Amino acid sequence: MNTVTSQKCIAAAIAGYENLTVWADLLDRINVFPVADGDTGMNLRVSLAPLLDCAEGVEVSVTQLAASGRGNSGNIAVAFFQEFLRFTGSELAERAKQGRKKAWNSIANPCKGTMLAVFDTLCSLLDEVEESELEFLVIRKRLQKSVFSTEQQLPELTDAGVVDSGALGMFCFFDAFFQEFTGQKIDVTPVMELFGDSLCVNVSFQPPATDEYCVEARLVTKVQDVNLLESVASLGNSAVVVPGDSGVKVHLHTRTPEQLRDKLALLGDVVDWSDEVMNPVKTGSEITNNFQKNQIRIMSDAAGSIPLELARANGIILLDSYILAGNQAKPESLFSPEQLYVLMKSGTHVTTAQASSHERKLHYQAAIQQYENVLYLCTGSAFTGNFLMAMDWTKVHDTDGQFTVLDTGAASGRLAVIALLTARFATEGASAEEVAVYARKLSHQAEEYVFIHELKYLVAGGRLSKVKGFFGDLLNMKPVICPGFGGVQKMGVVRNNEAQLDFACRKIECHIGDGAALLVLLQYTDNKEWLLKTVEPQIRRWVPRAEILLVPLSLTSGVHMGPGTWSIAFASCREAA
Repeated sequence: MNTVTSQKCIAAAIAGYENLTVWADLLDRINVFPVADGDTGMNLRVSLAPLLDCAEGVEVSVTQLAASGRGNSGNIAVAFFQEFLRFTGSELAERAKQGRKKAWNSIANPCKGTMLAVFDTLCSLLDEVEESELEFLVIRKRLQKSVFSTEQQLPELTDAGVVDSGALGMFCFFDAFFQEFTGQKIDVTPVMELFGDSLCVNVSFQPPATDEYCVEARLVTKVQDVNLLESVASLGNSAVVVPGDSGVKVHLHTRTPEQLRDKLALLGDVVDWSDEVMNPVKTGSEITNNFQKNQIRIMSDAAGSIPLELARANGIILLDSYILAGNQAKPESLFSPEQLYVLMKSGTHVTTAQASSHERKLHYQAAIQQYENVLYLCTGSAFTGNFLMAMDWTKVHDTDGQFTVLDTGAASGRLAVIALLTARFATEGASAEEVAVYARKLSHQAEEYVFIHELKYLVAGGRLSKVKGFFGDLLNMKPVICPGFGGVQKMGVVRNNEAQLDFACRKIECHIGDGAALLVLLQYTDNKEWLLKTVEPQIRRWVPRAEILLVPLSLTSGVHMGPGTWSIAFASCREAA
């Protein structure tokens, strides 16, 4: 494979990942196999995030993939892409065959009605046609048929009336991959129309209960065990084993994670261990019913301090920025806050990056394909170019007026408060116009005060001069800032945590009369315990009837403001109404 073709593959891989992220929420909604825990899209986003770094070096991405696998679908996809990404030196068809083989061999009990079906179809197709003669529409039709077939191959999918979410995820990836690779970029039938009712879970479908944990671990073995997959599979369910340069990645479902860890230790050194309880989530039909009164769906930026689960519970579509930490690049909403601040304290270079303009525009398009009306509550235009980009896009592509864009003038917690209260207002059956008016009022009424702990992170990010940063830390000065329509305003300076809390209490004091209608967001970085044990009780004494949520500070804000920072944001929903 020559250099030009390799570069085409790299660009195609990035395009494929961007398209996959756009449909991740849909993948989660139809995720019923092997467990209906609604995380296939999330797991694929995390697992394949290293594809974004292909331009920096394919081998770097392959190495990162070995450690990034998450969930059943994510680990199987990693096995495939570890081989498929090695573009240099061989044709695409050969790489696909190697990836397919590794994916099949990584699973203890492989099933045809999964993403494996897409890999099989892809390999057959690439065998039949010369690489230079590939036709995008032919590829799309074949892969579509392969995805459709999954609904009849697994009983769980047949009962739910949907295609396999992992298979659909790979379709979305290769749909964009081959448009870019072939250069045949044309208007095509949207995904929602392409698969129709097979993207809606049957109302009668009830996912079975489970008391298992999902375990992710890396196993470092001193000897090569040809029967390792068989040995691991005997210890739990849904076993996936993916060999890598720094050890073997193991994915398992088990009822007894501690016992499993002890047994895995007999096979090698266990590192990078995690276990999470698996609870079947609401099915796609239940989620749809919860928001059936909505005449408009809310979209916002993950740069607001609203965790993914809270966004989903309120029907909010989140658009991610990316956190770049050392050799990691992950969507903001899927990056661990705990891990982020450990890295920052250790001196690891951490920064943020916007999603590409292409990815953001794909999100806009996907939103209006799924929902009749969408209200995009943007991070303030003083902080990003999201508002202008979205407005420019609507002029060309939103011919039916489905996509409304609002510059909130907000970031972090104030943006979250605006989005949450607007989403709740939308569930009351208000018209699209009424919801937009409500959000616009909130944008001017919501307040936020951010308490900086150390100035050195603002200095490192170029947001404060080194001289001011040095003397600020030397004098133990802790600025209080307020993000607004005009950018960041300095509201005052205090000397310690107690003074910060006093400042917050004085600001919320004037809202005591609105306590019953007040939503308060307390946002933490690495200081959750202090906010939980000290700040929240004090705020609750001032506004005992208010709804108080404790959430992580937006990681975009956290990267620039640093560990020890915290924030309070609040608004009265009664005033906006």
